[in-house]
Amino acid sequence: MENKTTNPLLCDPATGVCETPGEKTENGNSKTNEKPVKVIYFTDPICSSCWGIEPQLRKLKLEYGNNVEIEYRMGGLLPDWSYNSGGISKPSDVAHHWDEVSGYYDMPIDGDVWLKDPLDSSYPPSIAFKAAQLQDKTKALEFMRELREMVFLRKKNIAKWEHISAAAEKVGLDTNKLKADFEGKAKELFQEDLKLAREMGVRGFPTMFFTNGGGNRETVYGSKPYAFYETAILKINAETKKSEYSKNWESLFAKYPSLTAKEFSELSGTPRVESEKILNELASKGTLEKFTTKNGSIWTLKS
Repeated sequence: MENKTTNPLLCDPATGVCETPGEKTENGNSKTNEKPVKVIYFTDPICSSCWGIEPQLRKLKLEYGNNVEIEYRMGGLLPDWSYNSGGISKPSDVAHHWDEVSGYYDMPIDGDVWLKDPLDSSYPPSIAFKAAQLQDKTKALEFMRELREMVFLRKKNIAKWEHISAAAEKVGLDTNKLKADFEGKAKELFQEDLKLAREMGVRGFPTMFFTNGGGNRETVYGSKPYAFYETAILKINAETKKSEYSKNWESLFAKYPSLTAKEFSELSGTPRVESEKILNELASKGTLEKFTTKNGSIWTLKS
């Protein structure tokens, strides 16, 4: 297990964590807000385990979004390549690992980005996300999703401004303002996130802190089945109400314009194999557009 826990890009499927090197520290406290439950979610644009929990996270938003606020914080997974640990010393070492975890999470990930156009750091897309939050928090989340699809499926180096700008434009962000904030205020906000992560003892991603107004806290560390997240919510506030939502494909794609087969299965309650059949039928009819990588596919609603 040593190799998996000494390098941030070696995400351990057994624990579902992309772990940063360093000492473990005591957890700190955090603020809460009006909703009964608040989640402080530490993540990173290139964290494969974070991509792996998209199905669970999307379901949580549909069922508990009215009573649970999710605050996104950047964790700084890959500062640069000035280290050599866990058998990883250069970008190409990550490629095979990403292909492996793709199968484990049943989410399409193509590790070839690390061979064709590798990232020097995950800081630029992280800072860009903080800049997007300054404009519009909803669009910022759409922006993060677009960045992740770019790097995990389309093999785009999302540390480059050309791809950051394209993702921002696609979700309707003002790219000029994004650039100005990226070079200014967003850098400070990113450093604040890193500071909070240290104070709260975050040592890997995804890490979610479920809190309430009484100062109680539950932590879910790593990629876990949906029941773990739901249990954390109910431990923090047993009265938290679950919302019913429509599980047909039209409603799901209206909410989330792109879905993997694992996501559609999780959200619709349809068996995984049947989910892929349904999505393929919709693609053959021209309702959805299918994009296939060597490790799986994603289906997008045609506009």
